[in-house]
Amino acid sequence: MTDKHQLVDLLVVGGGTAGIVGATTAAGMGARTVLVERARTGGDCLWTGCVPSKTLLSAAEHAAQVRALTGQAPEFKAVRERIFAAINFIEPVDSPAALEAAGVRVIKGTLTFRGPGVAEVDGETIRFRQALVATGAAPTTTGIAGLDRDLVVTSETVWDLETLPARLTIVGGGPIACELGQAFARLGSQVTMVVRSRILPREDPDAASLVRQALESDGVRILEHTTIEKAASTGAGTRLQLGTGTALAADTVLMAIGRSPRTAGLGLERVGVELDGGGHIVTDTRMRTTNPLIWAAGDVTANLQFTHLAGVHASVSAANAVLGLKRRISATVPRVTFTSPEVAAVGLSTADGGSGHRVRTVQHSHVDRAVTEGNTGGFTRLVVDRRGKILGGTLVGPRAGESLAELTLAVQKGMTTSNIAGTTHAYPTYSDGVWNAAVADVRERLASPLMGRATAALVWGRRRWLDSAALHRRER
Repeated sequence: MTDKHQLVDLLVVGGGTAGIVGATTAAGMGARTVLVERARTGGDCLWTGCVPSKTLLSAAEHAAQVRALTGQAPEFKAVRERIFAAINFIEPVDSPAALEAAGVRVIKGTLTFRGPGVAEVDGETIRFRQALVATGAAPTTTGIAGLDRDLVVTSETVWDLETLPARLTIVGGGPIACELGQAFARLGSQVTMVVRSRILPREDPDAASLVRQALESDGVRILEHTTIEKAASTGAGTRLQLGTGTALAADTVLMAIGRSPRTAGLGLERVGVELDGGGHIVTDTRMRTTNPLIWAAGDVTANLQFTHLAGVHASVSAANAVLGLKRRISATVPRVTFTSPEVAAVGLSTADGGSGHRVRTVQHSHVDRAVTEGNTGGFTRLVVDRRGKILGGTLVGPRAGESLAELTLAVQKGMTTSNIAGTTHAYPTYSDGVWNAAVADVRERLASPLMGRATAALVWGRRRWLDSAALHRRER
């Protein structure tokens, strides 16, 4: 255990995913490590993000099935109890006790950098050799004139709702908005999404279209290319005036328009750590800030805001800091939107233009597992270069995220469709979509005029050799 008077090898600020991974990585390498968290360890993923939202989605899917079979509406209280049970089950893994057992000293308090190698936590001075900032981000809210703050929730505070909103308006169209929109609609809320552009703007348009259809099938009203101009309180909630000139009523407004980095009050300017225009900590490909002795990882940086990415980047940061390595982060980042159907993607997609590249698509009506489950609405799509190198892909369907690992490895390692096609896949599975798309690409390349002439020559040569061998046997 680190003595509080010792010089700390790595001071970690923030106890979310990035902070926990960074701290335990450093401590596991023998470094004297201190983690400072102002609230509770576990971060957004455990308390307000991944764990509660995926539990909510599961509960909502079950509720929809029960309603379809029996007409029985779900109890929101039971749904909340299930969410809290999941959080409580996982929480011990991220607890201060678990961190202490891993060799990390945990301090609860608010940290401020005072100068090079010096920080203060609620009056206590900590001296450190290096630091890792992993303070995360908070939901962004926008001021809508006339909107009662008491009616507004975010992805952090929506879990405090004790009753199911009768009329829920969601501002935003990204993954969080789509996931929560579908979940609350399936639980019985009247959900309207107000989206400035289109839903899931980063994803393949065909994938977004399937999610749009699914949301609307679940009763979600989607107003794309629309903004809220102002609001007015009513006796039963609020009336939202839209840019189209129409209005809609809501009891609760969920703001899901992005997240802002938590850097205020850290004193980063005192230690030479620069921020970009959005307030994110500037880092290089080794996760080092503009101060070579201070590192950063997770949502506080300008990198994509995913739990899995925060953990990997924190591990890279800690190893580089403690061991003096020069590991670089990977540009290959998988992502999943956990709606029904799921949308999983990595690397290039048609949303990126895909100019000069081939696109191979397999509709799930040609994936036997999808046929057997009566769920053929999805697709698997690969983006490949002229030599068959896999540059990216998008999968839409049940458990699409589970099939994404193979594509992620393929993109990371520069594999080709021939590598995938030459690998035996279990049957029948949804990953057949990836295999079938790879096979289709290989077959088309083999059918090109040049390859056609080459294979024809090989067939002719093999035929002549066999005929010659047969003649030789007869002569003997």
